[in-house]
Amino acid sequence: MAEITQENGAWHFDGEEIRIVPGSGRGTHPLRAALGEVTVPLAAVAGVSFEPGRKAGRRTGPGGRLRLRMRPGADPFTQATAGRLPEAADPYLLEVDRGGAAVAEYLAAEVRDARLLEQVPDGPADRYLLPGPPVPLVLKGSDGTLLFDGELLRLEWGWAAEESKKSAGVRTMPFTELAGVEWALAQGFENGFLRLLTRGPQVRVKPAHDPYCVVLWGLRSARETAQVAVMAAALTARLPHPFEPARGAAAESAAEPPAALPGAPAPAPVPASAPGPAAAAAAAPEDHDALLRRLRELGELHAAGILTEEEFRAAKKAVLDRF
Repeated sequence: MAEITQENGAWHFDGEEIRIVPGSGRGTHPLRAALGEVTVPLAAVAGVSFEPGRKAGRRTGPGGRLRLRMRPGADPFTQATAGRLPEAADPYLLEVDRGGAAVAEYLAAEVRDARLLEQVPDGPADRYLLPGPPVPLVLKGSDGTLLFDGELLRLEWGWAAEESKKSAGVRTMPFTELAGVEWALAQGFENGFLRLLTRGPQVRVKPAHDPYCVVLWGLRSARETAQVAVMAAALTARLPHPFEPARGAAAESAAEPPAALPGAPAPAPVPASAPGPAAAAAAAPEDHDALLRRLRELGELHAAGILTEEEFRAAKKAVLDRF
């Protein structure tokens, strides 16, 4: 057992898992508080390091930082945030004071030795080894609110929303229609946003006019950072894994005829025009209700003047071609 307790949190390693407990003081970032206690299995760890601090008077102080590096695809939170967060919000970074430097170095060495003994790979994981944030969740932006209960996504617009969003009204979407999530924090004079990427055709417009996008406040706040990062992680955890082996690969391998024995007649060739199961599934028409919703949205965007006549016709044709 190796453990270290500091003002902004504590790490405990029992040889199989690293239990990370956030600090409880006022200086704890709201994102760490929102995530709560995090248990990281050793199999999800790509590396650990202790970075000694610089001399007193420098920003890092005389102690240092204990930093955990996750394997790609092992943690939905890391997958969703992808380096967007400030260090104060990083749950896998622990600020260490001068008195805790030796203990931090010892814990890092213990984790490295355990990884070596267990032969934990450095490469991507093909499934998430940590769970995503629990639901239900609420993200409150400047022009609306996004609610997610694990099955449904609900977008509600406030008084500051553009007319194109208000005219669309409350939008409810089953999670099965979600293909991805895109988000950004506020930068300079640019507001942040969280955009839901849907299956099928989707017109790309500015976040303020996109009925699948919640605009964040202009000034980046720690509480808003926590809300959007946790929501993005919860959605990412429930989407298909980015490194999941292609499902069609196993089917193709099973369908491949075995090598012919010497003297045996050659197998009959498969007609090139005969589509396989994967191709037939890919050719299946999309849900008509979803496509009708797309057409209605395009009409609303065109009526609001967001889409030009040419853009509207091109987007409408793309939707109609999928019927």
